[in-house]
Amino acid sequence: MILEKKKAFNAFAAAKGLRSTRQRDIILDFFLSTRQHVSVEELYLKIKASHPGIGHATVYRTLKLFTEAGLAREILLNDGQTRYEHVSAGEHHDHLVCTGCNAIIEFEDETIEKLQKEIALLHGFMIKSHKLELYGLCAACRANQ
Repeated sequence: MILEKKKAFNAFAAAKGLRSTRQRDIILDFFLSTRQHVSVEELYLKIKASHPGIGHATVYRTLKLFTEAGLAREILLNDGQTRYEHVSAGEHHDHLVCTGCNAIIEFEDETIEKLQKEIALLHGFMIKSHKLELYGLCAACRANQ
């Protein structure tokens, strides 16, 4: 799957007239190897440890390209911090976002998906994409209150 995503990104970049760069390849490898929702800063710090020549702005611009290419999705948290997650074709999930510790819990629910389709149909609306983020306190933060 990682190889497919790399090919997809390279095809996207070529179509935009962007040349392939070693820095983008490194950032893509790091991004695809992470299994969590990462901010620009978090990804930059991971990369900086072994590739100090790659700057913060390069990581930022490259994550924006990944989003434009359909390989990443932005999640804007209530703390103002944007995080990025992988996007896989045909995969969909929603998020519970803790406003206390910023933990993100992914979930899938067919009932919610069915209701969204029914509501759209009722209003003559065609859904192209959607995201559901529910904000509140996780169990750990609730226990600490």
